[in-house]
Amino acid sequence: MRMILVGRFLSPFTRRVAIALQLARLGFQHQPLSTLDDRAAIAKINPLGRVPALILDDGETLIDSAAIVDCIDELAGRTRALTPYSGIDRRRVKYWEAVALGATEKAVAAFYERNRRPPEKVHQPWLDQLQGQLVAGLKALEAQLAENGGVLHGTYLTIADVTAICLVDFLRAQKSPVWSDKDFPQLAFAADRANREPAFASTKP
Repeated sequence: MRMILVGRFLSPFTRRVAIALQLARLGFQHQPLSTLDDRAAIAKINPLGRVPALILDDGETLIDSAAIVDCIDELAGRTRALTPYSGIDRRRVKYWEAVALGATEKAVAAFYERNRRPPEKVHQPWLDQLQGQLVAGLKALEAQLAENGGVLHGTYLTIADVTAICLVDFLRAQKSPVWSDKDFPQLAFAADRANREPAFASTKP
């Protein structure tokens, strides 16, 4: 039995797991269940009804993208892991991964506030707060890419970069009002460059 990744690539959390699996050269089947249309099926896999979930080849199920990526790094081994094993390098990658993940959470929450409520039910102060936090995260990622030569830490792509690229592509796909390539040229370039690679191109939303 091959591993099974549950969730659509429109979810930046599911997509980052799919990219991590491909970069680690770990084969998997994709089960593109939707949290809107396939709630009952997802609830059988994750009681919270959330994606992604990864069913390992022995039948064990992992939930939450951070836990799944940690397992992928373990399976990949040190030479292919997307997170350094220890020390300052690991801490800095985890820092920038957390910034990118936090911004992604705000982006998804803002999307639901704008698009899943009737217009008269949208709470504008809450939406403004979400989008303000998202922009702050984007600005921090943009500045770090400029300072560090196009990647968030070190000299090669890490899970922090993968997460940031998934965020950019989610914002582009959803036509987020806070995103513009010209406002965040470093992030835009990083995403465009990555999306020429199979692991990114094959999962693009």
